[in-house]
Amino acid sequence: MRLNPALDAVGDEHSFYYVAKAREVSEKRGMRVISFGAGQPDFDTPSHIKDAAKHALDSGFTGYTEAAGIIELRRAIAEYLNQSYGANVSEKNVLVTTGGKTSIFLAIAAVAYPGSKIIIPEPSFYAYSPVARFFGAKPVFVPLRWSSEHGFELDVNMVVEKITENTSAIIVNSPHNPTGAVFEKQDVKRLFDEASSRGIAVISDEVYDQLVYDGEFFSITSIDGWTENGVLVHSFSKTFSMTGWRLGYLVAQERVIEKLTSLAVIVYSCAPSFVQKAGVAALKGSWKPVAEMIREFNERRKLMFRLLKEVPGFDVAMPKGAFYMFPRVKRALDALGMDVTTFANTLLEEKGVLVLPGTMFPDKAGKEFVRLSYSVSRESIVEGVERIKEFIEERL
Repeated sequence: MRLNPALDAVGDEHSFYYVAKAREVSEKRGMRVISFGAGQPDFDTPSHIKDAAKHALDSGFTGYTEAAGIIELRRAIAEYLNQSYGANVSEKNVLVTTGGKTSIFLAIAAVAYPGSKIIIPEPSFYAYSPVARFFGAKPVFVPLRWSSEHGFELDVNMVVEKITENTSAIIVNSPHNPTGAVFEKQDVKRLFDEASSRGIAVISDEVYDQLVYDGEFFSITSIDGWTENGVLVHSFSKTFSMTGWRLGYLVAQERVIEKLTSLAVIVYSCAPSFVQKAGVAALKGSWKPVAEMIREFNERRKLMFRLLKEVPGFDVAMPKGAFYMFPRVKRALDALGMDVTTFANTLLEEKGVLVLPGTMFPDKAGKEFVRLSYSVSRESIVEGVERIKEFIEERL
């Protein structure tokens, strides 16, 4: 049969490849693999959220729901955004999805078309550019500014320079995956204003909004009239440790939500009914487990930063959010005579430590970096970083 050539633009999700490779190394060599590759919290979903899903199942709430999501959940989402950021939205602005990736897919589907261009600051979450290409748009990568003192920062001037008459959207992700950066309020607002004045959409991926340890997170939903050209992508996965539940949402002007709801019906009908009930419990129930998780992540962040600074050839900046570090390892690569992919593969095979090469995220900006997640125990952080240090020192 003849396949759609657009499928070639999608490619593979390499982090899952490394998860499989880590399992293979563990089984073949009988060693405990320490994985810094995880993009998910290592905490269990809070019990009151699970109880809500169980109650929904036991009550027979297992059929289709409204395509946009149950009204109770959409109102809870709008209330959360209004109370947290002054978003000034209602349930009519909300579309419940099957996870953050579905929200990304739908948001890009709304603005990408053949011949259009979508600006993506890089390094970036790998899902943006393949979806843009799938719909015939061209991703335009703009590197984030990096320094050992400040880490990664949004360079608004460079983004603006890349805007053309064919630019249909700019994607912003803060707190940022893979770097852990939290973009400054003035930078996000200026970028939004520049895009708005040109009629360009801003897709803001804010799935890590609660995972901020230093400074202050700024949401585009705090901007007056943001729905005129803004689209918010969000998820329950990170904040509530609900990655496997596959529950997310998209917020935009009503006209956009209506059209994307029609597309959602075709793609997935609706989000799972009982999972939506769990989402209500997550937003309206106790946030104490979330606060405890954030405190622990902060301690791990400080521990990993201190230890990585002792690794030869690593240049580390303290990230302000998410649960990732993205150290520059150029000096180590040069000393070892390796590129970053060879470094990651050899480290895994010989020392049983999984880090993700920066080239996964996704263009050229990551070739001198690796991503490590500190969503693992403190003991694993200590042992894993020590193995990395040994791996390098044995070759120098």
